[in-house]
Amino acid sequence: MAKSKSSQGTPATVALTKAGMTFTTHAYEHDPAAKSYGLEAAEALGLQPEQVFKTLLVEVDGKLSVGVVPVDKQLDLKAVAAALNGKKAAMADPAAAERITGYVVGGISPIGQKRPLPTVIDASATDHETVYVSGGRRGLDLGLSPTDLIKLTSARTAPIAR
Repeated sequence: MAKSKSSQGTPATVALTKAGMTFTTHAYEHDPAAKSYGLEAAEALGLQPEQVFKTLLVEVDGKLSVGVVPVDKQLDLKAVAAALNGKKAAMADPAAAERITGYVVGGISPIGQKRPLPTVIDASATDHETVYVSGGRRGLDLGLSPTDLIKLTSARTAPIAR
């Protein structure tokens, strides 16, 4: 697929285009009954689940942060807290996640959020030439290099998946 046009219109694609980063867009028909948005994306796009990453909002010591892990794994709350030099982490309230990021649950992208949040990407991302993350809405994923994802989100990497 070609480099995305900003007419795709999500804050994630706009941010990538503005940063001059190369990425691909991958749309699929979202099934509202899907139990896992991330696994649905991997299956619909014919990708290995370990290459497709989900974006999860967590509260670390009361402050919102972002954890990005493969869709076939779970976020290790203790590990993400440690990666952010915190003591305790809990999943963020979905309504708060939507309000803070500007995205809907199931379509939260680590890129182009309304306000930059501390971000940790699972270290396994660097095992791949291309990783896929939500493009900012259900039914849209973006493919890009893990290096660009880390750079654009000012993320650190750590083993935060289990």
